Amino acid sequence: MSSTFETTPRPRRGNGITTPTRRGGSGRVLPDVIVDLGFVDRGTMDLAIARGTESGSAPERVLVSDGTLTDEQLARAVAERFGLDHIDLSLYRVDPDAAKLVTPAAVRRYQAVPVSFTGDRTLIVAMVDPANVLAIDDIAVMTGYEVRPAVASLADVERLLTRLEDPNFGVGAVAPEEAEEGTDVTSQTPAQPVVPAYDLRENQPINFGAGGEDASVIQLVHRVIQEAVDRGASDIHFEPQEEEMRVRYRIDGVLQEAATVPASAIPAVVSRIKILSDLDIAERRIPQDGRISLEVAEKPIDLRVATLPAQYGEKVVMRILDQSKVMIQLEQLGMLPQALERFTKAFSQAHGAVLVTGPTGSGKSTSLYGALNQLNTIEKHIITIEDPVEYQLGGITQVQVNNKAGLTFASGLRSMMRADPDIIMVGEIRDKETAQIAIEAALTGHLVLSTLHTNDAPGAVTRLIEMGVEPFLVGSAVDCVVAQRLARLLCEECKRRTTITSEVMRANGFNVGLDLEAYEPVGCARCGGSGYKGRIGLYEVMWVSDTIRSLAVAREPAETIAHAAVHEGMMRLREDGLEKVRRGLTSIAEIARVAGTR
Repeated sequence: MSSTFETTPRPRRGNGITTPTRRGGSGRVLPDVIVDLGFVDRGTMDLAIARGTESGSAPERVLVSDGTLTDEQLARAVAERFGLDHIDLSLYRVDPDAAKLVTPAAVRRYQAVPVSFTGDRTLIVAMVDPANVLAIDDIAVMTGYEVRPAVASLADVERLLTRLEDPNFGVGAVAPEEAEEGTDVTSQTPAQPVVPAYDLRENQPINFGAGGEDASVIQLVHRVIQEAVDRGASDIHFEPQEEEMRVRYRIDGVLQEAATVPASAIPAVVSRIKILSDLDIAERRIPQDGRISLEVAEKPIDLRVATLPAQYGEKVVMRILDQSKVMIQLEQLGMLPQALERFTKAFSQAHGAVLVTGPTGSGKSTSLYGALNQLNTIEKHIITIEDPVEYQLGGITQVQVNNKAGLTFASGLRSMMRADPDIIMVGEIRDKETAQIAIEAALTGHLVLSTLHTNDAPGAVTRLIEMGVEPFLVGSAVDCVVAQRLARLLCEECKRRTTITSEVMRANGFNVGLDLEAYEPVGCARCGGSGYKGRIGLYEVMWVSDTIRSLAVAREPAETIAHAAVHEGMMRLREDGLEKVRRGLTSIAEIARVAGTR
C-alpha cells in the first residue's frame, strides 16, 4: 500500500488536476503554506492562530469558518503541504466504477472517495485529509487496491457524495478495461459517465453500433446539456458543417468549442432536441422555437430552444435559464455604491419610467428582475409583458407576447393598463406605439420598467424622441436610465498581481499619467485555462435631473446630455470598468473588449 505519490501525473489544462510546486517533505506547517501561496497575509494568519488557540480549533478552520479562506484554497494548501496533487472534482472526470468501490457511508466517514484507476492495482483517492493513514488503510482493505491519495476540498467531496447516492450514477459509463491498451491513464483525464465510444472533451467521433443509435443520441444530448450546465455556460450551439456538427458553449460571454459530432449523426441529434422541446421534427424549412424543462444536478433548468435552417442542416441554439439565478439580489449585480443608490431610488418611486439599455446579452433582464424581486410585495400589483417569459416569478402576473395571435408589446401593454397595475415591466421598447403607451403609463401614476437597445444611457433619451415620442413627454416621464455591459471576472484562484504602465493604459483609451497596480489573468484548472470565472456588470446610471430634462425638451444631441450627466456625477461605462480593474475584479484587456478603447 502506498500513502504518497510515486510518480507525478502530467497535468493538463482544464482537467481538474493541479500539481504542487514541490513534492512533499518540505517541513513547512500548513499555516505557513497558506501564507506562502498568497491566500492570506501573515497578520491575518497570526490572528487566526491566536483565535484558534483560544477556541481549540486549527487556524485554517478558523479562516474557513469566517470566509477568509475558501474550501478550495485550503485543499490546494494541503496538497502543497504534503506534495500531493490537488483535484478539482467539479472538473475532474470521475470514474464511476472506481467511486462505487466504497460505500457512501465510508465516503462520509473518511471524507475520501476513489476517483479513478491508475495501472492494474492502484486507485487514486481524493481526500480532504491525506494525513488520515487509517482511512487510507481501510479503503485499501475494502477495495483490494493500493491507494494513491490526492487532495480535494470538503465541498467537492460532499457534492460527489450526493451523486454517488443517486442509483443512476455511472449508468452508461465506459469501464476501465475498455480503455485502449498501452494508454497511460495517469497522464489523461480519468473517465466519467460518457456516451459509449464518444468522449466529449477529447472530441472522438461517435461510433454508432447496430441497434444503438437511439440510446447513443439520447445520452449524447443529455451529456452535452449536463456538461454545459456544469461549466456555467449560458448557451449551447449545435452548428452543422459540411463534414461534422460543431458543438460550442458560451461561457462568460465567450464561445468555446466543446465537441464535434459526425455528419451521419446530425439528423438524429437535431431530431432528439426537437422531441425534447416539443417541436415539429418533420419541419426543416422554417425556424422554430421551443422550451425544455429538466433537472441537472438537482437544479431546475429551463432551456429555450431555437432552430434555424442553414446551408448544411438546422442550427440549434439552446439558451440555458437557471431558475436559481432569478432571485438575484441587487447587491450581487456589481453596481458601485453611488450607482446602486441612484438606481434603487429611481425604481422605489410611485411612478415614472426606469430604462435599462445595452446590447443583447448584456444582463438587462437580470437587472430588471433584481428590481422586481425588491418591489414584489403583497401591496403591489405587478404585471410584465415579455418575449419570451424567461423566468417565472412568484406573485407576479407575466404575459407572453404572441405575435401570431395579435398579442404584441403594444396591444398587451394597452390591455395591462385596464388591469389595475401598480408596476409594469415591458420586456423591450421596440416601436413608437409601445414607447408612447409606456411613457403615458409612467405619466399617469404607474412605475414602468423597460429595456431599450442603445449604446449608452444618454442615448436612450434621444432614441425615444427619434421613435416619435414628444420630447416634453420623455423629459417628464423618464427618471433614470441605466446602461450596462458584462465583463468577465478574474479567476480568484490564479489571478496574478501586475503593474499596468501608463503607456498601456493610454493604448486602451484611458488618459492617465500614472501606472496602475492591478491583476491579470493566468489560467488554471478551476477556470478551464481562461483566467476568468464568472461575470460582473459595468454600469452607467443617469439620473434625469432638471438640467437633463431641459436638454431633452430642447432636442439636444446625446453627447450634450452625456456631458451634463457626467458633470452631475454620472460615471461612464469605461470609468466604472477601470474602477473594477483597480479593485482586482477584472482586467484592463477585458474592459477594452467589452466597452471599447475610445
